[in-house]
Amino acid sequence: MSDNDSGLDLFTEEPPPAGPGRRRADTPRRKPWGRRIIAVVVVVAILFGGYQAFGYAKDRFFTSAEDYTGQGTGDKITVEIPSGAGGQQIANILKKEGVVKSADAFYQLSLTDNRFVAVQAGFFSLRKEMSADAALGALVDKSNRVQAMVTIPEGSRVDQVVAAIAANTEISEADLQAAIDDPSQLGLPDVAEGNPEGYFFPATYEVPPGTTAVSLLSQMVDKTVAVAQDLDIGTRAKALGYTGEEILTIASILEYEAKADEDYAKVARVLYNRLDDGMPLQLDSTVSYVSGRKGDVFTTEEERNAESAYNTYQNTGLPPGPIGSPGEKTIEAALNPAEGTWRYFVAVNLETGETVFSDTFAEHNRAVAQLQEYCKTAPDGVCG
Repeated sequence: MSDNDSGLDLFTEEPPPAGPGRRRADTPRRKPWGRRIIAVVVVVAILFGGYQAFGYAKDRFFTSAEDYTGQGTGDKITVEIPSGAGGQQIANILKKEGVVKSADAFYQLSLTDNRFVAVQAGFFSLRKEMSADAALGALVDKSNRVQAMVTIPEGSRVDQVVAAIAANTEISEADLQAAIDDPSQLGLPDVAEGNPEGYFFPATYEVPPGTTAVSLLSQMVDKTVAVAQDLDIGTRAKALGYTGEEILTIASILEYEAKADEDYAKVARVLYNRLDDGMPLQLDSTVSYVSGRKGDVFTTEEERNAESAYNTYQNTGLPPGPIGSPGEKTIEAALNPAEGTWRYFVAVNLETGETVFSDTFAEHNRAVAQLQEYCKTAPDGVCG
């Protein structure tokens, strides 16, 4: 037999075809023992590693973590839960502040207790040395939130904004007035020319502990700017032949002159028609803005004769700026006035807000007579 016929080709994985009188083996070739040993070693290593991991998990999650009992002791402290915090981060915060005995006790509870999904960011009044269960219950109890809330109604003027904030937060009137006296730090748009009137947007604001007068007032200004951008005031005002500042001024007037939402756009049309005709607006709201009159919708002859740029009985055109903080509804009405030829309007029922719109002065006088008749029988204080 020659060397070429002596056996298998060492570089071929398949055996050659069987010769005559021979049959290829039906069983597959066995892997070398070395490979089998390596495979066994790998499996053992994996099993051992899994056991070690299980042992770590068992030690952490199936053993009792150190925990206090009860609802806590001593005076309450304020704890901040930051936005986006997960169970482990909150557990660490509570441990650091002395609320819970161990972070693990709270974290383990957060993994199994459905109440945890209701935990929100914010500041909370909690006691020290609380059980993990008690701490979680306190975090989902809204009465433990210590953030102040302040609501600024539509039409509010600067002095009213200051009073509302001081009455509902820890920010003093002195600090608020100091911020207003230095308007450069409030982020006012250039068109405001340093006058914040009309730029403290009416809404409800959360006021966390430590909030400063500047930061809160700036937030209100930012809200006004954001709404202006959303409503595209600049472009839409230009289409009407006005500036964005003038639109805010008109909207602030609507807050005082219109008695119902459905009348906002109609009163806006009256204002535009009178401005187009060069007629004085003759608005009690702008006169009382200067005189400080409160309690009714009327003004005296003396007030209407006073010299002021806001006196729309004595001057034509718009006053020099907003007379309060307009809301989104009145801003939209100022940008989208109703169609009509009215030049006059008057509320004839101060309780229901029923308003009559007129084209001529004669029609308007008849509506005024209706108001006068109403006031004869109106409840005390309604008509001044």
